[in-house]
Amino acid sequence: MKKDNKRVIYWLLTGCFLIFVMVVVGGITRLTHSGLSISSYKLISGTIPPLNEEQWIAEFEHYKQFPEYQKKHYHFELEDFKFIYFWEWIHRVLGRLLGVVFIIPFLYFLFKKQLSRPTIKKCLILVALGGFQGFLGWYMVKSGLIDRPNVSHFRLAMHLTTAFVTFAYTLWVALDLWYPVNKAVNTHIRNIIRIAMGILLVQIIWGAFVAGLHAGLIHNTWPMMSEGKLIHETVYSELSPVWLNFVEGKSGVQFVHRYLAYVVVGMIFFIWYKTKKLNLTLPQRYGINLLVILVLIQFTLGVFTLITHVPVSLGVLHQVVAFFLLASMTFVLHRFSK
Repeated sequence: MKKDNKRVIYWLLTGCFLIFVMVVVGGITRLTHSGLSISSYKLISGTIPPLNEEQWIAEFEHYKQFPEYQKKHYHFELEDFKFIYFWEWIHRVLGRLLGVVFIIPFLYFLFKKQLSRPTIKKCLILVALGGFQGFLGWYMVKSGLIDRPNVSHFRLAMHLTTAFVTFAYTLWVALDLWYPVNKAVNTHIRNIIRIAMGILLVQIIWGAFVAGLHAGLIHNTWPMMSEGKLIHETVYSELSPVWLNFVEGKSGVQFVHRYLAYVVVGMIFFIWYKTKKLNLTLPQRYGINLLVILVLIQFTLGVFTLITHVPVSLGVLHQVVAFFLLASMTFVLHRFSK
């Protein structure tokens, strides 16, 4: 049977779709403050939610033992708890489903010898990334169960960024199979796109910092940070030493995310400008045009999310478009690399 056939590609793209759904649900979980509602990890039994009132009450009593209830949600009734429990439970079940959807077909294709040696190596990397992502999810949750009712924004960034990277790499492996023929590479353009991809990933990391620190709830004006100032004084004076403001201070983290957005937009338009007179393939041209459209949508969404104090709908949509933007960047980089 032919190796790396279309069924393998569809399997990988299904994995991409499930990662996308997981990130969307993860965004809703974070924005509804649901992430600490399940304070234990049970791989098998954890897939079954409470099934009767007695079990719900027991789960709620367990939740009351942790800082989030004691310091933030002490006013919660059982129905409030059920709402936040639902989103965290869905997020975890999707993670388990993703593992099953990936591992079982992988073993099947492996047994049927439908994977080439290079694809097997890439899939093993995907298995490692998926396992690491699951570990990071619980590692993140643990940080909010000890003293303070918030997860570490560093751990949140690791969890979210690993999900984005896992998605991008899964898509890359699928594209390797979809476009098996190598052609001449314009290394100059490819290197520019690589730089743009790196900057986009840094922007995603700082977006996670903003989310983890709730830094989108301050300086809710644009284009100025506040009172006619491009840089608010708290950007560099909130913490000491100064550099700490840009990774732990709310103002400093928002400042980086806010102004790095201009760099991302500028880099994508620079790619468009450098390639507009080249003789490109249709996938290359369509990919770059899509990049331009998506980055403008994402920038606009970012502004409206900020000035409206991060409503759940816009916050989730902003994360969704970031996902599409990374997918487009991955596609464009692949088309200029192979």
